[in-house]
Amino acid sequence: MHSRILILLIAFAAGALCGEIPRARPADVGLSQERLDRITAAMEDSVANGHLAGAIGVVARKGRIAYWETVGMADREAGKPMADDTIFRIYSMTKPIVGVALMTLYEEGRFALRDPVKQHIPELGGLKVWVDGKAVPSEREMTVQDLMRHTSGMTYGLFGDSPVDEMYTDANVLGGNRSVADFIDKLARLPLKHQPGSAWEYSVSVDVQGRLIEVLSGKDLATFLKDRIFDPLDMRDTSFRMTDKKADRFVQIYQKSEDKKRIVPAPKSRTGRYYDDSKWYSGGGGLVSTTRDYLRFCQMMLNGGELDGTRILSRKTVDLMTIDHIESVPRASSISRPGYGFGLDFAVHIDPAESGLNGSPGEYNWSGLAGTVFWIDPAEELIGLYMIQMLPPRFGNSRDLFKRLAYQAIVD
Repeated sequence: MHSRILILLIAFAAGALCGEIPRARPADVGLSQERLDRITAAMEDSVANGHLAGAIGVVARKGRIAYWETVGMADREAGKPMADDTIFRIYSMTKPIVGVALMTLYEEGRFALRDPVKQHIPELGGLKVWVDGKAVPSEREMTVQDLMRHTSGMTYGLFGDSPVDEMYTDANVLGGNRSVADFIDKLARLPLKHQPGSAWEYSVSVDVQGRLIEVLSGKDLATFLKDRIFDPLDMRDTSFRMTDKKADRFVQIYQKSEDKKRIVPAPKSRTGRYYDDSKWYSGGGGLVSTTRDYLRFCQMMLNGGELDGTRILSRKTVDLMTIDHIESVPRASSISRPGYGFGLDFAVHIDPAESGLNGSPGEYNWSGLAGTVFWIDPAEELIGLYMIQMLPPRFGNSRDLFKRLAYQAIVD
């Protein structure tokens, strides 16, 4: 016991000196060590049962890290253990970062949420809507707010089987692009799936936000994110591209075997694009990051837009991003969860009774295709971060279990 306390005190002091988020004993931030140990047991079970190769789980409260455990392997076949600095494909956890970056331009007066997108990206003006087998004029233009709350009328082409979904798939909307502008040119030739503002449909809208950032700032998306988010927050391993120097820290991604009973390495195509030298930066899902880096982003949000004396956003802008913007909007996407609304590039917890989760109203979150997930709970001053690399992530349902177990550890 005394050695554990000493280690925590040393870690706390080191964190304070180097600007890292400090560590704390769970009891000092209202958490139970015994109950947090249930998270470790669950992660170890997921690895032992063959549902995951490895995982990292983090729970921070009141500005301090109370739980950080690493289990299993980053690359099982190569015998490489999961490590604190392992680099993950975060896929759609890219979206909240891009949304925050865009809102820095909002704070500079570069755009208004109700601006028609065509005001800044003319190619996306006058899009038709596919209705009953034909393209008809839209009732209104999509707005920037529509992009950020997924009511633009666009889709992904991945989660549905409508004619427009098929058109997106046939056009390979997110594939083969050499720049974000190329993606917009492709998108401009397709109809919308819904009238703008009429339905919540998870879509390529955040990739469009990436182009909006480029147009408003005069910089490519990668440069803008580095200048406005990654460098100020010291997110040193977060980027759209991998380097040979960091390749040994890049986690292997897994998928279900053909018999659905075990996991096997996913095709190398899941990795190759991260070494590409194109200017195609997917604002909807292109970043890689580490647990440390993403925790710093989350802590900045929980702090009301500031970390270590560096302000990214105003507290009022954070508030605007993390309230429900779709209360009266029908859900048209299967990815929508009961009890949740949607803010500006974050899902927002509205009704714990409907969701069946032991969290707080006002908690906000998002996740990635390969199972990475985070949430931020202002009411409890709590951050949860769970990092895995598994397609599909629901094999064993470990990320939902992680969240439930994190909340049951609160004892104050």
